[in-house]
Amino acid sequence: MTDKGTLFIVGTPIGNLADFSQRASDVLSEVSRIAAEDTRRTGILLKHLGIDKPLMSFHEHNKSSRSVQIIRMLLEGADIALVSDAGMPCISDPGYELVALCYESRINVTVVPGPCAAITALAGSGFEGSRFTFEGFLPVKGRERKIRIDSMIRNEITSVIYEAPHRLIKTLSDIRDAGRGERSICVARELTKKYEEFWKGSVDEAIDRFSSVVPKGEFVIMIEGYKEEHAGFDDDTEYISDRICRMFSEGASAKDIVIKLSAETGMKRNELYKMINKTKNSNFDQI
Repeated sequence: MTDKGTLFIVGTPIGNLADFSQRASDVLSEVSRIAAEDTRRTGILLKHLGIDKPLMSFHEHNKSSRSVQIIRMLLEGADIALVSDAGMPCISDPGYELVALCYESRINVTVVPGPCAAITALAGSGFEGSRFTFEGFLPVKGRERKIRIDSMIRNEITSVIYEAPHRLIKTLSDIRDAGRGERSICVARELTKKYEEFWKGSVDEAIDRFSSVVPKGEFVIMIEGYKEEHAGFDDDTEYISDRICRMFSEGASAKDIVIKLSAETGMKRNELYKMINKTKNSNFDQI
């Protein structure tokens, strides 16, 4: 009986090809076939490494049928490497279902670690990293997106999300409109590449920053954990809180309330957002 093959989960560079490890290179040289999310991009990596191996596509749209083929080849004794577009497979990339099928068929799985955009960005953010939540890509729209954002901004530990450049402003705006315009964030883009950038500031400042320049590259956003603070408002606090409640009941959004009350009272927007959040927690199930 033919011995079963091994599925190698191989991390690939997120930008700089020099980040590829010698062990990973050796594995790609030795396997029978490479299953790649993007065969063209993986082909560039293989050419850089001087490796000539058969490639097969494995992505979100063909993973069900392709998994059957890969499992069959593994059962027949072939060793196969799984690589994603960039970074670690199975982390916001297809692959985890194939790994689960390997366990069901008692096929050996081993991981060759490599770069991960979330960890790379978190290390450069200056935020607490001993505990964090990885949210990956948020739902593009709908109730699930609102629930995820609401949960994320209430989290007491750092949250990490991925975002495409054309949706960056929308995501930042949704966080602001949920009452967290003052929250400290770090935005990283083009990690390990020539134009790598780490930008740090508030959500409001980030919206201003990336509205003035066209967002380019893949983004990782780190959101600092929620910290209960005393805002230190003056004697008008009760009056302003009552105004916030009335405006909510009339259907005003958090953004509209902040703009109006900031103009009327001279209060800073981040202080108003804190008051809005406290009012929301005390009196409303949702904004």
